[in-house]
Amino acid sequence: MRKFLVVLDDSRECLNAMRFAAMRAAHTGGGVEILSVIPPDEFNHWIGVGEVMREEARERIHAHFEVFAKWMRDRQGIDPELVIREGEAVAEIMAQVKDDPEIGVLVLGAGTDKKGPGPLVSQMTRSAGSLPIPITIVPGDLTKEKLEAIT
Repeated sequence: MRKFLVVLDDSRECLNAMRFAAMRAAHTGGGVEILSVIPPDEFNHWIGVGEVMREEARERIHAHFEVFAKWMRDRQGIDPELVIREGEAVAEIMAQVKDDPEIGVLVLGAGTDKKGPGPLVSQMTRSAGSLPIPITIVPGDLTKEKLEAIT
């Protein structure tokens, strides 16, 4: 089964990327894998504090994931997988794509800010030539109706 890999973060554009991935998966018989990357600098504290912070970050990710997963199950009939990795976002995305041969498309949401599409989209497009899969970039300001029409 081909899976759509989508990155879960705190950006507004993440929502449209999630919707797009779920809708495409539902229409094509695919699956959705949601990747959340915890940056390493979040835990550069004393060992005990770092471990508590790491666990709190994982709990936040699971809670955030459940919101998207419920919508995907209820509205699209898709039961997404969650993968949590620690490290630099681009390196961990590349590693996940290489580690899971079922991933067929990376889906990223583009910000609507005048500064550009966002750091992750900018970094990943620079690395696109070395990825073994295509990247789909979903504009952050697309309406639900437009997303439904194009998926």
